[in-house]
Amino acid sequence: MNLTAALLPIALILTLAGCTPATDAKRASDEADSSSVASYLFVQNAQGVESGAGTLTLKLVSPTTIYFTDRPVRTAGHSSTTDFLRLWGQGDDSFDADPPNATLSMIGGEREIEDVVVTLSNPRFEGPDLIYDIRTVEGTLPKTGGAAALFIDPVVVRRPVLGRAVIR
Repeated sequence: MNLTAALLPIALILTLAGCTPATDAKRASDEADSSSVASYLFVQNAQGVESGAGTLTLKLVSPTTIYFTDRPVRTAGHSSTTDFLRLWGQGDDSFDADPPNATLSMIGGEREIEDVVVTLSNPRFEGPDLIYDIRTVEGTLPKTGGAAALFIDPVVVRRPVLGRAVIR
């Protein structure tokens, strides 16, 4: 009898502990389902940059564009830069309809690391380079620069996969 009395509280604790994750998982699943859209931010890396006459060229741009979100969805990954450009004009609130701002952070080149804020439009490939038409918002864009990262403002995208996403 003492053994049964001693095991009963342990069995109760294990039963309750086993139920809690299922409840939490259901709650997390419900939250993810109720949030059918996410605000994606993007990062494009290049081995160098050139600018002039209202354009920004990402020299030898990475073939992948990094994306990430914050609450409530919290996801991160990468897609091909080609897929990213295919999404550019999709949807009512697309980058084509409302051009994004972006911060270009460069290493080396004409001067030390400097961030420049630009508005991006009309992306296109020219061989391994990605060219944007730009309008400078803040800072001075050098004619050339070394390795660079372009941090692009968010766009709202329907889940689940960026490569197959529909922009709202």
